[in-house]
Amino acid sequence: MTADAAKPKINRREFLNLAWLASLGFVTLQFAGGVYLFSMPRFKAGEFGGVFTVGKTSDLPSAGSAPLAFPKVKLWISNTDQGVFAIYKVCTHLGCLYNWNTQENKFICPCHGSQFQLNGEYIRGPAPRSLDRFVLQFVDSNGKVIAQTDPATGGPVPVPSNPDAQILVDTGKRITGKTHN
Repeated sequence: MTADAAKPKINRREFLNLAWLASLGFVTLQFAGGVYLFSMPRFKAGEFGGVFTVGKTSDLPSAGSAPLAFPKVKLWISNTDQGVFAIYKVCTHLGCLYNWNTQENKFICPCHGSQFQLNGEYIRGPAPRSLDRFVLQFVDSNGKVIAQTDPATGGPVPVPSNPDAQILVDTGKRITGKTHN
């Protein structure tokens, strides 16, 4: 018996079945790879969802004055008599972007009129809760955390005496505002 006779030949139908299965396998691998890459978060420093450097302690407004806006990451830095807050710039009612009203000295949502104090606490309107906050940290030049927001309550952070301390806000850690009655 010759070598050609011992090896069975593949017919056209088998070849097309193998080609179909191979192409289906490649499409499945591409889809699975795309889903895997899409599901992996890739937040970079300085963009929403990552850690954002606001500035230094010396850049903070004085206590009780108008807050600093950071529209790129939807954030307000508010300095009150209680301490500093990092407040999410999205209204808790329907997700509108609200603004600081200098004349009335409070945050007012233009969509439905919800109003909030400088520290993000609810005053009135259809919003179901106070404004959401982010975890805020004061970090010295060595990278050591001097002061930080309580991750459970989002309470104020006292301003440290170090004027060169960096202010970092983790926009990936949102603290839900307190509901009102």
